[in-house]
Amino acid sequence: MRCSLTSTPEPPRGAGGSLLDLVPVVPVVVIDDLAHAVPTARALVAGGLPVIELTLRTPVALDAVRAIAAEVPEITLGVGTVTTPAQAEAAADAGAGFLVSPGTTPTLLRAMLEVGLPFLPGTATVTEAIAVLEGGVSEMKFFPAEASGGAAYLKSIASPLPAARFCPTGGITAASAPTYLALPNVGCVGGSWLTPADALAAGDWTRIETLAREAAALR
Repeated sequence: MRCSLTSTPEPPRGAGGSLLDLVPVVPVVVIDDLAHAVPTARALVAGGLPVIELTLRTPVALDAVRAIAAEVPEITLGVGTVTTPAQAEAAADAGAGFLVSPGTTPTLLRAMLEVGLPFLPGTATVTEAIAVLEGGVSEMKFFPAEASGGAAYLKSIASPLPAARFCPTGGITAASAPTYLALPNVGCVGGSWLTPADALAAGDWTRIETLAREAAALR
């Protein structure tokens, strides 16, 4: 089965079409303490960003996905840092509504297509973007955005790759996000600044809600 975020048999929860058009900033979240998962998701929703990319970078990540899927059903729940077919399947089983990978191989692209969820395959070069387009997917992650040329790079490939749309992630800040969002081939950006580690550690959900509200106003 071939699907993309613009054509999928089962859109992400809370989504009606392209994930890239739901919010200007997709929070990229690392959860070290399972107790932080649900409050973080609720704070983001309260701030106007009902989308999350929860990364598979910690031992509790899949449990955090299960908790959010069960207790915050209004959020569009994504699982990021998917690098293997097994992770794609595990994320789907845990309750993911969409998948995000930092890079894409033919094997991983095929696996994510077979899972049947919407997904953003990671790309960093024109060759990689073309390969993803050839796989039938037109919306993708650009990672690591700042290290790979940033907004200037994406602007330069908009004309030769008009079918490709991106969610750039990696090194983007609240200050630089508007530059990316102004590009015709960018639908949204991914941002880790919305859930700073010190705010999570302190349980400062009000701060996270405020950061989400500021990011939601960028579009």
